[in-house]
Amino acid sequence: MGIGLIGLVLALCLSAMGSGFGIGAAAVAAVGGWKKCYANGKPAPFMMVAFTGAPLTQTIYGFLLMNFITSALKGGLDGLLAVFIGGFGGLVIGLSAYFQGRCAAAACDALGETGKGTSNYLIVIGIIETVALFTLVFCLLLLNSVAGA
Repeated sequence: MGIGLIGLVLALCLSAMGSGFGIGAAAVAAVGGWKKCYANGKPAPFMMVAFTGAPLTQTIYGFLLMNFITSALKGGLDGLLAVFIGGFGGLVIGLSAYFQGRCAAAACDALGETGKGTSNYLIVIGIIETVALFTLVFCLLLLNSVAGA
C-alpha cells in the first residue's frame, strides 16, 4: 500500500476535524441559546442537541471513504491516486461538517431567541449534509471506475 496509506489517514482525519470544528461551533451556540431561554424564563429546546450533533455524521462518511480506499488499494489502486481521493474527499466532507456546524450554530441562536423555525433549520442543515453524501458517493464511483479499468 505504501504512500496510499496517507490517503486513508487524510480521508478520516480531515472529515473528523471538520466534524469537531462544526460541533464545537454549534455547541457554543447551543449553550448561549439555552442561556437566553433560561434568562427569559422560557423552556430550553432540547432540539439544540440535535443541531449540535449534526456534523458528527461526516466523521462516519470519512471512515467509510477510508474503508473504500483500503479496498481499492488492495485491488491495485495507485497509491498517489489514493492520496488525492482521500485528501480531497476528506477535505470536502470536513468542510461540509464545519459549515453545517456554523449553520447549526445560527439555528441554535435563532431557536433560542424565537422558539420557532425548527423544521426550517433542520432542512437547511440537511442540505449541507447532502454535500458530504454526494462527495462520498462520487469518490466511491471514482474508486470503482478506476479499479474496474
